[in-house]
Amino acid sequence: MEKSNDVLLQVQDLKMYFPLTKGIIFQHKVADIKAVDGLSFSIRRGETLGLVGESGCGKSTTGRAIVQLYRPTEGSVHFEGRDLTTLKGEGLRRMRRRMQMIFQDPYASLNPRMTVGGIVGEPMMIHKLADGRARREKVMELLKVVGLNPYFINRYPHEFSGGQRQRIGVARALAVEPEFIVCDEPVSALDVSIQAQIINLLEELQDEFNLTYLFIAHDLSVVRHISDRIAVMYLGKLVELTGGYELYDNPQHPYTKALLSAVPIPDPVVEKKRQRILLEGDVPSPVSPPSGCNFRTRCQFAMDRCAEEEPPFKEYGNGHYVACWLME
Repeated sequence: MEKSNDVLLQVQDLKMYFPLTKGIIFQHKVADIKAVDGLSFSIRRGETLGLVGESGCGKSTTGRAIVQLYRPTEGSVHFEGRDLTTLKGEGLRRMRRRMQMIFQDPYASLNPRMTVGGIVGEPMMIHKLADGRARREKVMELLKVVGLNPYFINRYPHEFSGGQRQRIGVARALAVEPEFIVCDEPVSALDVSIQAQIINLLEELQDEFNLTYLFIAHDLSVVRHISDRIAVMYLGKLVELTGGYELYDNPQHPYTKALLSAVPIPDPVVEKKRQRILLEGDVPSPVSPPSGCNFRTRCQFAMDRCAEEEPPFKEYGNGHYVACWLME
């Protein structure tokens, strides 16, 4: 599918801080957990932006802040020119029809007391899109679209496997005919064989309904398969952003190189010649991140400048953005 140059989503200096409190009865804030700390990127209509990074770096928080499940501490999220952070009440509810989310855990994200028909049909009821028989027919159609038997409409989530439950989650996201979907690690809880089926389903749906994805994952091989561009995140900040193949063929940031060196290659000859990059130490706490560059405490190329100044996240040609003083 041809990707449009029309920007659908523009994120500018997005910050999501959670207060760290102390005390049992009289609580008071002692610090902030900087889960997301100043992200800026855009997503074009019809494309898939992959967001990768290790656990705890703020990927899922970024997705939830974009669709306003979390209200950002600072920054703006412009969807077709409208700043979502300024919307409330009915205005935000109307915009939410155009943005949906597929959650990571297919077991926890579905209400066990509701039937499949109720789960998939509820968004239509909330947004008053269909009622009665029309809603039931629409639900059956959506189940068929995601590869499930439409006559499963009266069954409950516990009667399905993990992969089938995630398909129900996809059908629920499609129920209000959105334009943009945040896929929050939608395959990480599934078996490898089922992961491929869900990824292929998401790609087919993107072509059929002209969807735009933010695809969050920690598996770089999965992200490479589905993404047009990939953003690499570390401790609440973006360190690199470029096209999918460019990132794999020409990584620039030391953290990206370390991540890619950990991805196994199904060729024993190539794998034997390849050198692993082992990062020393642990990820710093988001409560008190390092001064300057967040990655400097684990970087083998760290310089004095890295501790004194934060590297700018800027373009170094052909849409390749990097935040590293080694690029200067």
